[in-house]
Amino acid sequence: MVHELKIPQAGESIQEVQIGQWLKKEGQWVERDEHVVELETDKASMDLPAPVAGVLTKILKNDGDEAEIGDTIALIDDAAKPSQDKAAEVQPGPLPEPLIIMPAAQRLLHEHGLQGRDVEATGPEGRLLKEDVLRHIERLKQQEEAATAAASGSPGTSAPTVELDPPPPAPAVQQTLPETPDAPARAPEADALRHEEVVPMTLIRRRIAERLVHAQHEAALLTTFNEIDMSAVTALRKRHRDRFQEKYDIKLGFMSFFTKAVVESLKEFPALNAEIRGKEIVYRNYYDIGVAIGGGKGLVVPTIRNAERLSFAEIEKTIADFGARARTNKIRPDELQGGTFTITNGGVYGSLLSTPIINPPQSGVLGLHAIQERPVAVDGQVVIRPMMYVALTYDHRIVDGREAVTFLKRLKEVIEEPARMLLEV
Repeated sequence: MVHELKIPQAGESIQEVQIGQWLKKEGQWVERDEHVVELETDKASMDLPAPVAGVLTKILKNDGDEAEIGDTIALIDDAAKPSQDKAAEVQPGPLPEPLIIMPAAQRLLHEHGLQGRDVEATGPEGRLLKEDVLRHIERLKQQEEAATAAASGSPGTSAPTVELDPPPPAPAVQQTLPETPDAPARAPEADALRHEEVVPMTLIRRRIAERLVHAQHEAALLTTFNEIDMSAVTALRKRHRDRFQEKYDIKLGFMSFFTKAVVESLKEFPALNAEIRGKEIVYRNYYDIGVAIGGGKGLVVPTIRNAERLSFAEIEKTIADFGARARTNKIRPDELQGGTFTITNGGVYGSLLSTPIINPPQSGVLGLHAIQERPVAVDGQVVIRPMMYVALTYDHRIVDGREAVTFLKRLKEVIEEPARMLLEV
């Protein structure tokens, strides 16, 4: 019996998906619940499992194609016999899946009818590069040529290559280049080094672009800045990091301190944790903090639910889990919804100062930056301290400048004296 592989409901607001990469080829055997294809939505990526065991007889949507919820993208026949490919996969076994396929590599895979799992990935963090695909294609070409040469020869005789004419000499132009500096013969060579690569925008990237433009057009955005002396937090982390990691099996980072400090500051300035809904302002007594993370397909902002109830270790574990799954595009769509405030850390990439854009319909976003040792005045003396610039972008329709500036001032106080978080003073 032939079964249809359909696009499932992936979330209330998701109406279409994009075929990211087929993990199986036509004619291959798939087990029930085995992942067959990777789908991309405008929020996250997801793997679609096979509803039954059988042979993938027909692929109706190719890599990069778009499909709507409920569309049939492939056919699986549970009565068909397994193809010989299944046995081939067992000995010696398939290559591991590349974590990230670069756009140029994906285009070559599509052009030559290959899958990412066919090619050995040599890029950093499991990335599949264009060079990897080219190397694989060249290897296949050499194997085909060798097979053709072997088939053309007869048993008991030497290879027929001795009968062939010698290869032609290299073109003379390569040995006697024109000496004049403006020789027109070099123009084609220079042009050959110039090329463009056109790749379709993923649904995630399109969604990011739409939301950022929407925020610029719909909200009255304003950014205010401050700087924070990170000496106290740095010393606290250094003093307790070994015992913390031994007890909780996770490193004590800066993000847990800032998440806690943001929650304490939002409690005093609830407008930054609210949103405008029509002609009404919606205030919340809970704090779902979004954390911006660079993923394999673009920036994602998963949400730490009820951050006010979590310990430092729980926050660090949640962020580490988000980071690991973002790199492999495994963040679930529901984890990207419903945040009340966002923290973005450009400092991990070396940013010294920036103006972040809010994530609608939120009213505020805190931008963290690189920690640099700078001379500052303390008690009338110039000293060197590890300093960080922080930026708060807020929606001026709901948040006044006084509230925004005081929010950052409160954040600064809490980070520079972390005991305030415990004493709530």
